[in-house]
Amino acid sequence: MIGTKIKLTFPEHLITQPIVAQLAREHDVVPNIRRASVEGNVGWIVLELGGEPPAIDQAITWLREQGVQVDLIGDVIES
Repeated sequence: MIGTKIKLTFPEHLITQPIVAQLAREHDVVPNIRRASVEGNVGWIVLELGGEPPAIDQAITWLREQGVQVDLIGDVIES
């Protein structure tokens, strides 16, 4: 399994939505939240997204389709 470290930035209309829970339920990935902050009109999460590369790619595409800004930070190799 490989992991990708990403930063998600949520616009105001999405900060109350269960995006990470839905991501884990609907895609074959495991999110591991490393840091997060939610303020009045914006929220961000840094997480490691674990899974097979095609599942991670599909999950990132889905996040972007939802309106979440996704910034790739790097790969995390797990054994």
